[in-house]
Amino acid sequence: MDFDAAGRGGNKRVFQRLGAATDKSQKVCYHWRAGRCNRYPCPYLHRELTPLSSNGMASKRSHGFHDDQSFSDSQSMPRKNPNFNPNLQLSSTWGRGHGGGVGLGPRVPRKTQDKVCNFWVAGNCSYGDKCKYLHSWSRGDGFLLLTQLEGHQKVVCGIALPSGSDKMYSASKDESVRVWDCQSGQCAGVINLGGEIGCMISEGPWVFVGIPNTVKAWNTQNVTELSLSGPVGQVYALVVGNEMLFAGTQDGSILAWKFNAEANCFQPAASLQGHTLAVVTLVVGANRLYSGSMDNTIRVWDLVTLQCIQILTDHSSVVMSVLCWDQFLLSCSLDQTIKVWVATENGNLEVTYTHSEEHGVLTLCGMHDAEAKPILLCSCNDNSVRLYDLPSFNERGRIFAKEEIRAIQVGPGGLFFTGDGTGQLKVWKWAEPTATA
Repeated sequence: MDFDAAGRGGNKRVFQRLGAATDKSQKVCYHWRAGRCNRYPCPYLHRELTPLSSNGMASKRSHGFHDDQSFSDSQSMPRKNPNFNPNLQLSSTWGRGHGGGVGLGPRVPRKTQDKVCNFWVAGNCSYGDKCKYLHSWSRGDGFLLLTQLEGHQKVVCGIALPSGSDKMYSASKDESVRVWDCQSGQCAGVINLGGEIGCMISEGPWVFVGIPNTVKAWNTQNVTELSLSGPVGQVYALVVGNEMLFAGTQDGSILAWKFNAEANCFQPAASLQGHTLAVVTLVVGANRLYSGSMDNTIRVWDLVTLQCIQILTDHSSVVMSVLCWDQFLLSCSLDQTIKVWVATENGNLEVTYTHSEEHGVLTLCGMHDAEAKPILLCSCNDNSVRLYDLPSFNERGRIFAKEEIRAIQVGPGGLFFTGDGTGQLKVWKWAEPTATA
């Protein structure tokens, strides 16, 4: 396997649709948008057109929804240069594609069963092509499964791709980190940590792993290995921002460390208190740190003063994941909703759109498809991942697994990775668009 080959708001619109096309291959099918096109092949596009950037060219980004935070080298953590601006008001164009959000009409009827055939999984379905259930781990166009990586025995809780390395790292609750060769797809090593892993991230050449009462740090370039003490209980979330490493812990604290290049160590910098239950998700945007907790709240922290400046209480269950995307904050919860937040005139965040799901939502991940269109990957506790166009929340497809998918990670070249509750890793890729006849 070759990995490398592979509403409320203001008055400014975020998205602008392309004007009238001059040929059928550049027009979007009206009936497809309404969910009832029965022509095959259809002469019109069955996808939304790529939005234009300010210079009239299709916008392309490397990957992810916010600028990469990174250590410039193994000795320092430079300040983040984000594009997330919580003080910029924007009008809401969310949920205009029958995505199933609050206040919208009924969902578009499914033409394909959203259930994988159990007999096909076991290798003995006798119905073949006539089976009414899926004989595939996904449905939808534009992406494909490249390979499956076997080895972990329990749920995969983190996937990392450190810069400057040809290795991928995966962490599991089986207390191990596996190192995968990105060229061959073979497991190149197993690191046993002796404690259940709660999370893992990479930042520049560093890999950080959260285990009970400790954060492990490895520099993949100079083989430095450090242990950061201070957490009480399991470490569930990690993020880097403003030259600091933040860890969300089981007791509701958020601990911060700063890297000391002279001493080659991470020194305690702060302890952020306020959440009453475990902090399970963290994200950084601009000069803000956003934390989601089992206490059903999101706290907004100023990264300079490290003070809590707002508490968001719109979710009614555990906030499982938060994501910064352009000028918006997205959050998901076991209350079966995804909420889109935008800043008001006074700088506070308010919900501008709520998208409802049929199941609790576990994690969010953002990327761009092969046409540079923004896509939201949304894992639910029905063992599937929904892929949505943004901001319309039109569903592009689904990915299925034997158990819930807890880890999603974006890679280079249109690659993305999923890890499920059985310990299985899957490698996916966005396919290049083909010309429509």
